[in-house]
Amino acid sequence: MIAHIQRNVLGDPLIPCCPRLSTGFMRNGSCEIFREDGGIHAVCAVMTKEFLEFTLACGNDLSSPSPELGFPGLSEGDGWCLCASRWQEAFEAGKAPPVILEATHEAALRIVRLKDLKQHAVPPMDEDGGE
Repeated sequence: MIAHIQRNVLGDPLIPCCPRLSTGFMRNGSCEIFREDGGIHAVCAVMTKEFLEFTLACGNDLSSPSPELGFPGLSEGDGWCLCASRWQEAFEAGKAPPVILEATHEAALRIVRLKDLKQHAVPPMDEDGGE
């Protein structure tokens, strides 16, 4: 069986979002998309204090650890696969975090405009999770 190559918003093969964190729907460090992912966790975003405060105010606390779920809690500078709709919501509120285009799945384009993602683009992270 031939594996389907998942592509990023630039049309190239998808690269990992944050190698040191278990992000993504499958918790494999990549913003890959699967049928079961109703939230479309497609946008590889680099966390900012402003975005973490915004998403907390929206009812999604990404800063606090949840050891029972294996979630370490996120800090400024961490890469994380966000739901495309949450990134769009943050964008409309002027709180959108930077994105790594090469690690953002093309499915994000169902909700987010490439032009808007490009305005917030940063380089991919290295193996340690830094830019």
